[in-house]
Amino acid sequence: MTGVYIVDDHKVVIEGIISLLQNDPEMNVVGHACTAADCLHFFSLHTADVILMDISLPDMSGIDLCRMIKSDYPGIMVLALSTFNQGTYIAKMMENGASGYLLKNAGKNEILFALNEVVSGRTYLSFESVQAMKSARKKSDEFPLLTKREKEVLLLITEGLTNAGIAERLFISIDTVDTHRKNLYNKLNVSNIATLIKVAISNNLIE
Repeated sequence: MTGVYIVDDHKVVIEGIISLLQNDPEMNVVGHACTAADCLHFFSLHTADVILMDISLPDMSGIDLCRMIKSDYPGIMVLALSTFNQGTYIAKMMENGASGYLLKNAGKNEILFALNEVVSGRTYLSFESVQAMKSARKKSDEFPLLTKREKEVLLLITEGLTNAGIAERLFISIDTVDTHRKNLYNKLNVSNIATLIKVAISNNLIE
């Protein structure tokens, strides 16, 4: 029997999942939490085979929680269950150790199938998740590659530093910073800082 733990900040979601799983002879809900802290406390004393984990939690992102769980308890599988269908969120969850990603519009059969897949050591991504990741990848491919220094300058621009501040932080001249800034404007096809920051954030260009 598969031990399932649920982490979601909406009790109605937890109750709904419990209702979906309670009549399945292969699934056993061993516990649930509405916060990352309660989840971590549970696993300091107990265990489970798989965690159904929301990304949006009140005290910590599910992405960070996933990383901590996989670091401390690598044998526990994490299956993300979220309303977020942006490729960035999906990629981050997978990069931090999740074995699968479901959207909250998933039906009972898909949830059961996904749980069985990840517990068996395989990966499961819902159709919508795969499409979102393809879309995000395609969008990122539309931009020219930024150099390491351009990325550093871009990050400091988003933090609000002036050319002088960036020059001091990176130990380069103000003229060099200005050149990098102009190159960023040209590569991303923008004409001002506000648009530059918006394009950088919306297209996941800042690491």
